[in-house]
Parts: sequence; structure tokens; C-alpha cells
Amino acid sequence: MNPTHTVDGAHTIHAADTASVRDRFREVLAHFGSGVVVITSQDASGAPVGMTVGSFTSISMEPPLVGFFAGHTSSTLPSVVANGTFCANVLSEDQHRLARTFARSGADKFAGVDWSAAANGSPRLHGAHAWIECTIDEHRPIGDHELVVGRVDALGIPAASEPLIFHRSLFHGLRAHR
Repeated sequence: MNPTHTVDGAHTIHAADTASVRDRFREVLAHFGSGVVVITSQDASGAPVGMTVGSFTSISMEPPLVGFFAGHTSSTLPSVVANGTFCANVLSEDQHRLARTFARSGADKFAGVDWSAAANGSPRLHGAHAWIECTIDEHRPIGDHELVVGRVDALGIPAASEPLIFHRSLFHGLRAHR
């Protein structure tokens, strides 16, 4: 079987062609729109830490579980895991600059950012579309990322807003069509 072929004008790459899959993987997955979430927690000294993730999902209703993936090279993830709790801040459509700030490594990500401490001590970002406070239930490596599963302790929708969406390497707002 040929590892690549064309169907309906689209070039199809099969997993057997590993070099081509590696080259096109990010491009193809960019066509999947996702919400944008900033995971916040505290480091060992109690200072706030945070990172933007695009791979956040609900896992279970009973018990309520959510999860996110972070790269093995994340400098923030070790603090989140060591703390054992986090807050998933679902960003609103006007928070694209905040998403970029928390996606950077090294800088003081909380400079000029309005937030308040959640019950578990994690920063709850003001203006977020929604927030979910969690205690880490499971953490394990998968591929070149790490999966963190959180047991939901509290959650809320602070004010009516629209979510921030990431699609094809750009941030977008979302407008409902009826």
C-alpha cells in the first residue's frame, strides 16, 4: 500500500510514512479549534505560576474530572504538580493578550494581571469566561507530554462572556448562530 495518496483533492498521509506525518501533524491539527485555558497554581514559595494550554478537556461527570496536557519541557508544570492543586481559567474572547503572556516562558506572567486567590490558593484570573478549581487526581507522561487529571472541587461562571478560541494558529471570538 502506498503510504500517501489523494482523495477528493486532499493529500492523505498514512502513519507508515512517519517522516511525512511528523511534518504535517501540527498543520493538520491546527484545523481543530479549541478553547484556550490558563492553568494557574502556586510554586513552593507560594508565588503564583501559570501556563496557557490548548489541550484541556472534560473527562468524567461522575466523579467530575477534567484534564490537560503540558509538554515535558514546561517550566511551570513541575510547580503545578508539586502543589497538587490548580485552577483552570477558561479565557474570554478579549483575553488573547493574556493567552500569549502565559504561553511565554520565563517572564513574570502575573505582572499587571488582575486575579484573586481561589479557595485552593490558585490564582483565579479576573475576566475569565469560566473557572474550575481542582485537586490533582492523576499525573503521568504520555508521548512527549504529561497528562494531568484534576478532580473538580469548585467551578463557576463569573459573568456573561464569549470564549476565546484558537484555530489555525490564531485567536478568535465565538459568536453563536441560531
